[in-house]
Amino acid sequence: MHIRPALLQDAPAISTLILSVAHFFTLDPQGRGAEDFLQSLQPGAVAARLETPPFKTWGRWLPTGDLAGVIVVRGGTHLFHLFVAGPFQGQGHARQLWLHALQQSHAAVDGAGGMTVNATPFAQAFYERLGFVATGPRVETRGIAFVPMRRPAVAHGGTGRASGC
Repeated sequence: MHIRPALLQDAPAISTLILSVAHFFTLDPQGRGAEDFLQSLQPGAVAARLETPPFKTWGRWLPTGDLAGVIVVRGGTHLFHLFVAGPFQGQGHARQLWLHALQQSHAAVDGAGGMTVNATPFAQAFYERLGFVATGPRVETRGIAFVPMRRPAVAHGGTGRASGC
């Protein structure tokens, strides 16, 4: 398994993966009310983000060629997406993607204010284990639910590793 930057031709696989776990963040299991957000996860929208400089995207690929997980960081300081396909959850893929992105996002380790995320309620405990803390109450809007969180910047001599990870 290896992590590599996502390529334009990866957009359909990334879209399929994220949409497969959409029930974890939509208020309605069928996505009613979240149509605009779900549209932003379609292959064309994913491809557009892949070509937009502030967004950095990496995928964790299995030897079989399957995409196990994906992480997207915007501007080096906002964890935009971190999703792992259902069959691969609980196997450390999200943590490995996080550590990789953290190493690549120098702003998060150089004292520049840390990293933010709008965590799904399903993933809140995972983010807390990574050092994120809620900065406000659960938000329900446009058919989705999330908890705004922040992880303070931690300088580690350039290693990008956070204590407790």
